[in-house]
Amino acid sequence: MNIPWRNLIREHGCSHHKTGLQTYVGEKITWEACGDVKGRPVECSNMTVPMDQFNATNSGDKVFTIPLIRMRGKSATQNLLLNPGGPGGSGIEFLFRRGEQLSTIVGEGFHLLSLTLGVNNSTPSATCYPDKDTRRSLSQVRYQRVIEDSPEAYAFAKNFVQACAYTMGEHGLYINTPQTAADMNSILDAVDLRWSFPERSRRVIIDGVVNQFDWYNELANEEDFSDTVHVFEGLFDQCLKAGENCTLSTFAKSKDELMNKVLEFANSIYDEPLSVYVNNTVWGTLDYFKIMYSAVFPALYKPANWYDLADRLAKLLEGNATEGFLAYGKGDPWGMYFDANYFVTMNDGKSGPKFWPLDRVTALKEIIEPVLNPSLFAPSSNGGFYVKQHWTVPKTHNYVPKLGVKTAHPLLILSTTYDPICPLVSARSANKAFADSQIVEVKGYGHCSMAVASACIAKHVRGFLYNGTVPKSYTQCEVDGPYFIKPEQDEKTLTALREFDDPKDMKIHMAQLELARDPDWPLWSRW
Repeated sequence: MNIPWRNLIREHGCSHHKTGLQTYVGEKITWEACGDVKGRPVECSNMTVPMDQFNATNSGDKVFTIPLIRMRGKSATQNLLLNPGGPGGSGIEFLFRRGEQLSTIVGEGFHLLSLTLGVNNSTPSATCYPDKDTRRSLSQVRYQRVIEDSPEAYAFAKNFVQACAYTMGEHGLYINTPQTAADMNSILDAVDLRWSFPERSRRVIIDGVVNQFDWYNELANEEDFSDTVHVFEGLFDQCLKAGENCTLSTFAKSKDELMNKVLEFANSIYDEPLSVYVNNTVWGTLDYFKIMYSAVFPALYKPANWYDLADRLAKLLEGNATEGFLAYGKGDPWGMYFDANYFVTMNDGKSGPKFWPLDRVTALKEIIEPVLNPSLFAPSSNGGFYVKQHWTVPKTHNYVPKLGVKTAHPLLILSTTYDPICPLVSARSANKAFADSQIVEVKGYGHCSMAVASACIAKHVRGFLYNGTVPKSYTQCEVDGPYFIKPEQDEKTLTALREFDDPKDMKIHMAQLELARDPDWPLWSRW
């Protein structure tokens, strides 16, 4: 949504009126009341940072404007800065939507401070199109068939990268991870927290991480999809364990048989899509790519969506495609309406003719064997490789990942056992990169630890934030409860997956469930 936060406040039904500007001792920015979240006051601000944080000459008078939002903790004396990821997620929208649950999990000892970089009313927004209509008319390109669609994806990318460079102008050079880290450092300085860069960092938690050595140093991140099929297999394994709670379970007696039935159906409509007619305004087709990349792949991020996915797949196997079409037949399943992800990815890594061959066939050979062939779902990112090949924005950072980086306090690294896009092996690479850091693994499926409910991991997070407690060794946490449960009659009511003696623990558990069932997060995280 490319709307200012005042409009976003109205959209969320917030009732607080402007009460004047507010400043706090030790801070360098001014805040304005901007609504509430379930009765909790929220305040907003904007701050400007140099276009180039590392070279004032390059910046001149050019700046980026970063919107900030904060939910104040009732007994807080310090801020917890939340970066929603993506790249390209809106921290403002996220806090309005799930600030209540985050506050419950973290506790009242922290103000929750978040930001928006490159999207919404962050200016200038990271986009390759001048407006939404242009995006709709020009962004339709086929890329899913790795070989067959290669000429079209290659030709599109040549034009797309020119549009990106032209639309963003000089600002486009400075949308990258090192600049973002410096922006976050400026925010922390403004609220009198100086803990961002390694030698100043305290209480840093990273969750669902990419292998930074591959991100910066390789043409493609071969690790990204290494666990995706394991999550896919887990979907069917948990379905069979759920029995009658998973309608798809009646189609097979083993997870392999069940998975093969779904794959056989998807393959059967690879060349001849299903025609689906609902009425004269709602009709279209379902094909392999909509089933695998718009339905299955996004659901792997969020096990809370598995029940509905399995139910729709069951209907498809029975010959009823209507619900599947209505759910997956149109639209962008990732909700990425800006191009911050492209700019950060391309500006960080090995992009452009310096690193890539100029012709299509040679470039295709570079990626097809090591990246696209080994994984069932990797072709969903196929189009991005041609963008990386043709990228014209000059690189402006000189960041080189290192091993054993000393930080002011050890980092806490969170991961699920099977993450569909940020695998556990990437968390292990971060563990090697930061001295004395430690991993807490949730023994489950999904993207980021908040994809599932786990009282164990909540206690580790609180212990780390309040006391600086880092586990002495690699730690594993169990998931609380099953993956498949029947939806409640009242969608606003959640059923606890387990019972807790302490009411506070039960409250945290319910907040985790609400986060896990959020329809929009963390789908856009790291995609």
